[in-house]
Amino acid sequence: VQLQASGGGLVQPGGSLRLSCAASGPRFLLNNMGWYRQALGKQREFIAKISSGGITDYADSVKGRFTISRDNARITVDLQMNSLKPEDTAVYYCNAGLVLGAPSSYWGQGTQVTVSS
Repeated sequence: VQLQASGGGLVQPGGSLRLSCAASGPRFLLNNMGWYRQALGKQREFIAKISSGGITDYADSVKGRFTISRDNARITVDLQMNSLKPEDTAVYYCNAGLVLGAPSSYWGQGTQVTVSS
């Protein structure tokens, strides 16, 4: 399984960014897909996930601002981030697996998101 993330960058507070992650590999290993982030000096934290059936879950810190979606045909997962805040600054990682975030799951290479004026 390989995951390729893209879409990070620099944005002003209140702005928007869209992250994308393309996966390749056996589909049965990609049942759950999602995003984590890691800010400088902090532990990696869960942001959002979506199952192959479209069931979603979000961290409280991003509810109402971020939206996760996936395309099962193309095996991609996107994260639309609106109303960005400086505290959203982090490296964002996509993850996929039978259990999201588990040691057996798969990680993309990370993409930097910086929210600053």
